[in-house]
Amino acid sequence: MSIPVDGPDRPADSRGNWIASAARFLLIYFVAVFFLSALGWGIWVYVQIERYAYEDHAAPADVICVFGAAEYAGRPSPVLRARLDHALALYEHGIAPVVLTLGGSAPGDAFSEGQVGQAYLMANGVPEKAIIAETQSRSTEEQARRIVAIARANGYRRVVIVSDPAHLFRIREICASEGLQVLTSPRQQVAAVGSASEWQQMGHEILAYTLWRMHLH
Repeated sequence: MSIPVDGPDRPADSRGNWIASAARFLLIYFVAVFFLSALGWGIWVYVQIERYAYEDHAAPADVICVFGAAEYAGRPSPVLRARLDHALALYEHGIAPVVLTLGGSAPGDAFSEGQVGQAYLMANGVPEKAIIAETQSRSTEEQARRIVAIARANGYRRVVIVSDPAHLFRIREICASEGLQVLTSPRQQVAAVGSASEWQQMGHEILAYTLWRMHLH
């Protein structure tokens, strides 16, 4: 009579196969949960960005804050000019008595975005005493933090933010997290050579907001 030599190993093999199957199932499960959670989060942020991008909440406030954009040898780029023109219209409608222009300079530039914004507004009739030029910040987060610092130093509590539509939700959240009452007012859309597509901007904002919420940005 022959005796099977592999008989005693079969229960161990079965247990090993069961463990491997369970591990694969758990891996797939957690990957699926992560993917669906990330998708849900991205959709929620997208909806918030769209909400603030197309609704103008401008109302009487202490200061109008204009976020910086590119300048060309002392002249505002089309995007920066659109932001400044929108802030100028709000100022002329009495939304706030002060305009804060934001933005530093790139390496090698002779002018800062905040300085160019100030000069542009003054050339269009805004008194110098009604303008604060912030000239050090280099990113959206830095500009938002400078708004908070300047608001606290001057006793401002209620601010109107002027920037590109896609930026407004993230800016609002950063400033509001520091206790400011934030109203957003999107500038008019303009065509700019070399500017990112709407989907690129949206993807950047979703990622940047997520990193900020995770304290990684």
